[in-house]
Amino acid sequence: MPATFHAIPIFRIFDVAKAQEFYVGFLGFRVDWEHRFDETAPLYMQVSRDGLLLHLSEHHGDACPGSTAVVQTTGLEAYHREITAKGYRFMRPGIEVAPWNARVMEVIDPFGNRLRFNEPIETLRGAPSG
Repeated sequence: MPATFHAIPIFRIFDVAKAQEFYVGFLGFRVDWEHRFDETAPLYMQVSRDGLLLHLSEHHGDACPGSTAVVQTTGLEAYHREITAKGYRFMRPGIEVAPWNARVMEVIDPFGNRLRFNEPIETLRGAPSG
């Protein structure tokens, strides 16, 4: 059986309530689980949506703030409509055409981490896209 791989990005967070407001309230993820070594320890949690898993960590050594993860996406227009309809005060992303023949929507969390939702542009019968 060949090896298979599945990456789970870790994003550094500094405020659990802000992280949940952004990832759950705005982006529509759900909290799968949370872990602390004790009541005063930093939080480590997993959030997910439609097969996309992210780990969010308050632990200082887990990740650098300002990281970026590229998320291969389908249905970008519908997702864009869904999240912008929420009227989130701190992020109003648009969709742009990227030089690599994809439509891209980038969101930045309250800690400077970026999710770059990337939907390849399909060409029909060999016609150039644009």
